[in-house]
Amino acid sequence: MLGALVPRASPGPRDWRWQPVEPQRNCRGNPNCLVGIGEHVWLGEIDENSFHNIDDPNSERRKKNAFVGLTNLGATCYVNTFLQMWFLNLELRQALYLCPSTCSEYVTGQGIPKDRDYEPQTICEHLQYLFALLQNSNRRYIDPSGFVKALGLDTGQQQDAQEFSKLFMSLLEDTLSKQKNPDVRNIVQKQFCGEYAYVTVCNQCGRESKLISKFYELELNIQGHKQLTDCITEFLKVPTPMESYCFCSTHKALVSLPSHNLFLNRQTGHKKKLNTYIGFSELLDMEPFMEQKDGVYIYELSAVLIHRGVSAYSGHYIAHVKDPQTGEWYKFNDEDIEKMEGKKLQLGIEEDLAEPSKSQTRKPKCGKGTHCSRNAYMLVYRLQTREKSLTAEVPTFLQELVERDNCKFEEWCNEMSDMRKQSVVRGKIKHEEVKELYQRLPAEAGCPYEFVSLEWLQKWLDESTPPKPIDNTACLCSHGKLHPDKISIMKRISEYVADYFYRRYGGGPRLNVKALCKDCVVERCRILRLKNQLNEDYKTVTNLLKITVKGNDGFWVGKSSLRSWRQLALEQLNEQDDDADQNNGKMNGDAQNKDESTEEKREEEEELNFNEDLVCPHGDLCISENERRVVSKEAWKKLKQYFPKAPEFPSSKECCSQCKVSEYLMTFLFFQETDELYIVSQFFVEEWRKFVSRRPTRCSPVSSVGNSALLCPHGGLMFTFASMTREDSKLIALIWPSEWEAIQKLFVVDHVIKIIRMQTAETSPESTLFNSEPKLCPECREGLLCQQQRDLREYTQATIYVHKVVDNKKVMKEAAPELNVSSSEAEEEREEAKPEGEQDPDFNQTNGGAKRQKISHQNYVVYQKQGIRRSTRHRKVRGEKALLVSANQTLKELKIQIMHAFSVAPFDQNLSIDGKILNDDTATLGALGVIPESVILLKVTRIVWYLSFSVCMPEEGFKGKTLISSPFI
Repeated sequence: MLGALVPRASPGPRDWRWQPVEPQRNCRGNPNCLVGIGEHVWLGEIDENSFHNIDDPNSERRKKNAFVGLTNLGATCYVNTFLQMWFLNLELRQALYLCPSTCSEYVTGQGIPKDRDYEPQTICEHLQYLFALLQNSNRRYIDPSGFVKALGLDTGQQQDAQEFSKLFMSLLEDTLSKQKNPDVRNIVQKQFCGEYAYVTVCNQCGRESKLISKFYELELNIQGHKQLTDCITEFLKVPTPMESYCFCSTHKALVSLPSHNLFLNRQTGHKKKLNTYIGFSELLDMEPFMEQKDGVYIYELSAVLIHRGVSAYSGHYIAHVKDPQTGEWYKFNDEDIEKMEGKKLQLGIEEDLAEPSKSQTRKPKCGKGTHCSRNAYMLVYRLQTREKSLTAEVPTFLQELVERDNCKFEEWCNEMSDMRKQSVVRGKIKHEEVKELYQRLPAEAGCPYEFVSLEWLQKWLDESTPPKPIDNTACLCSHGKLHPDKISIMKRISEYVADYFYRRYGGGPRLNVKALCKDCVVERCRILRLKNQLNEDYKTVTNLLKITVKGNDGFWVGKSSLRSWRQLALEQLNEQDDDADQNNGKMNGDAQNKDESTEEKREEEEELNFNEDLVCPHGDLCISENERRVVSKEAWKKLKQYFPKAPEFPSSKECCSQCKVSEYLMTFLFFQETDELYIVSQFFVEEWRKFVSRRPTRCSPVSSVGNSALLCPHGGLMFTFASMTREDSKLIALIWPSEWEAIQKLFVVDHVIKIIRMQTAETSPESTLFNSEPKLCPECREGLLCQQQRDLREYTQATIYVHKVVDNKKVMKEAAPELNVSSSEAEEEREEAKPEGEQDPDFNQTNGGAKRQKISHQNYVVYQKQGIRRSTRHRKVRGEKALLVSANQTLKELKIQIMHAFSVAPFDQNLSIDGKILNDDTATLGALGVIPESVILLKVTRIVWYLSFSVCMPEEGFKGKTLISSPFI
C-alpha cells in the first residue's frame, strides 16, 4: 500500500506517522488482514484530479483562430474530408449563405422559439447550418449526423469518396438550379464543372465532329506514370490512324475549366487501390492542354485528399487543405485538426503510415515546389487569382442558431465544471474520513469488534462509486447468524468504526462477537471429522478387501460400487453442505432454489446408488457373478456406516429365480442349433453393412477383420458373455458358425474368438456354463472397467444433451418413442432408412426360427427396483439438443454453445444436472460431474427477443440512397 501506520524510533503515546510502502495483497482467508483492500488510493497526498473522472470541459472548447472538427459517426471520415474542403471554398460557402430559408418563422421574421430545436428541411439548409457552426461555433468539433442522415448514408459502411463527391455535386447542382439568384444558381458549375469534347476526325477527308461532355473532376489513370502532367497527357491522347477504328481517329480536348479542378484515380476495376508514387507540383499550368489558349490557366494546389488502406471501401480518409485567407496548410482528421508548421504542404508522415505494398518502390526525390505521394487519392487545384479572398459572413438567422448552440455548450461546460468541483469537495471529505477511520479500523485485542463484508469495505474505499448501505444477509446461515464458511469473505473491524459506518451508511444486520452460529460450526466440524474418518476408513476397507472370505461368512458387493464407494461417500457429505447452503439461500431471498432443485431431482431419472449395480430388474440379486464379489463382514460393516440404505445380500443369498429362468430361456433360444458362437467387432459389421447396403460407390471395401482390438496385451478376452449381450453389445457382434465360415473365406482374420456352451448333465438354467477362446483376462477386464470410469471424467469431444424445460415439466424419454433419435449414429445412417429384410450378422433368433434381430445396447432395457433403469446409451427426444463438449471446457463456454443452440443468453440460463445447480462459470465440466451422455436441464429465467444478424451483401455503392433519389429535389 502507499502508506501504513508504523511507529517512530522511540514511540510514545499516539506517536505514529504515515510512511509510504509498496502495495501488498490482501489475505482473503484472514478476517484480521486489512491490507490491500483499496486503502492505498487514499493514503498520502492525493492530486485533486483523482477525485473525479470528468475531463476538463475546456478541452472541448475551440482554440483561438482554430478550425472546428467533425465527429466521425462510424465510417463517415470520407464525408468529413469533403465537408472541410467545401467549407474552405469561400465562394461556395458564400453562395450557400445566400440561399433563402424555408423556415416559416424565419421568413415571417418571428424567430424560432427557444423551446424548439431547429430542423433543416432541405440539403442546402443542412449545409448552411453546418457551415455556420464550422465558422462560429465555440465547440472543438461538431456533430454532422443531421446532414449524414438527410443524405440517407449508412454510418457503419464506408463508401468510395470519389463516387460520393460526384453524386453529391450532381444533387447540389440540381437543387441550386431552382434558385433565382444567378450567383447561387450557377455556383456549382462555376466552381467544379468543366467541359471537354470528344473530337472525331476523318482520316480521309479531315472532317471534324465534336461531342461536348461535362465533368466535375478529371479521372486520371496513374498506372504506369510518374507525374501528374503525364496522366493528363494520356487522358487527352490523340490516337494514330493505326490505333483508330475504321477511317476515323478520336481524342479528347479540354474546352473549359472550372475554378477548382480535381484529379487522380487510384482504383482498379475492383476498387482496389494502386499504391504507386505520383508526382505533382504546387503550381499547375493547364494552358498546354486547352483547346483555346487565350486565357489564364494557372492553378495552385489547394487540397490533397489522403486515403490509408487497400480498398476504396475500407481504410481511413484525411485531408490536407490550404486556408485561402492565410495560405497556411491544415490537416483535417475528423475531430482533430492540426496546423502545419510554416506554409508548406507536409505529406511525409502520411506516407510512413501507409500500408506496406508487396511491390514497394522507393520514394522518388521531389524538387522545390513539387510533391510525390502514393496515398494521395484526390488533388484539388484552385485557379490562381490576384483578387483578395472573400469574406463569407454568416446570415443573422444562422448566427442566432449558432449562438443558441454556443449557449448550450457554455451551460454544459459550467455544469461539468460544477460537477468536478463537487467531486473534489466530496473526495477531500472522503480522504479525511478514510485516513482517520483506517487507522482505527483494526480491532485491538480484548476490545469489542464486528464483522463487515470485504466486498462492502472495498466499495467504501472505491473512489469511483459511493458506498451503499451495508448488507450482511448474504453471510447468514439458516439460523439467521454468521455462517462459518463466510468468515473468509468478512473482515473483523473495531466497534468504533462499525458504529460510524452504520450511522453514516445504514444497513445491517450487525454481526458482533456473538454472531457466529454455534450450530453451524458444530455441523461443519462434524462433516470435517467425517471426511477425515473417511480417509482412514478407506485404508481400512482396502486392507479388508485383500482378505479372502471363507464359506458363506460375507456379503455380496457390486464391483462398480467398490471402485467408486469413496467418491460416493464424499459426494454424500458434500450434499449435506449443499443442503445447508440452500437453507442459507432461503434466508437470503432465494427460497425457490431448494424447491427447484428438489423438483429437478425428482424429474431426473435416478442414478445407481451404492450396491445397486448388483440388483436385478426384479429387485433381487443379479445372476452375473462377474459383476460382483464377496467381502468380509468387517468390510461390509464399514461400508454400511456410509450407506445405511444400500441393498444387503449375504454371500449365502441365492440369485434371482426369475432371472435364472430368463437366462435359461435366452440360452435355449440362442443355442438350440449350435454350441458355439464366433465374435467380431461391431466396427467391422458396421463398415461392411455401410459398404454393401448404404453407399458402396462412396465407401472403401472392407478387407480384414481386426479382432485384436477385442483382446488385451496378454492375448486374453476383455469381455464376458453377459456383458456382450448388454452394455458391451455396441462393441461386440455374435456370429453363427455358418456366417463365420463365409467371413473366413472373404476376409483376412487376425484372431479367432468364440464362445462355447459347456454341455452338462443337468438341464436347469443354473447349470448352463460358457467358456471362451481365448480365455477371459480378469486383470485386464478390471483395468478396462477402471479406464472407462476415468474416461467419464477425462474426455474430449463427447456428446451431452441439453433439455429445455417448458413450464417446469420435463418431457420423459419414454413418452414418445417414435420421436427418439440416437445422436451418436453416423450421419448417413440417420438420413437413410434401413432396407427391409436386411440380414443382420449379429446373433439372435426368435422362438419359431423367424427373422433374427440385432442384440444392441440401445434395445437392452434394465429394470430398476420399483422402476426403469435407463440404458447407458441415451435416446434423444423432442426439446433436447446434442452438443459436443470436452471435460476441460468451462461452464461459461458451454453456456455460449447453449446460446447458439437455443437462442438463450448465458445470463438467462438456469442449468442443473441430477438436481444440482450449475452456477460456477469458471469450473470445468469434468469438475462439475458432467460426463458423456449426460442430460443437462435448461430453464429460461426470462423471455428475450434476439435480433438476427443480417448477412453482409455485396457492395452496391450508394444504391437506394438519398444521393440518387433525393426528397429535397
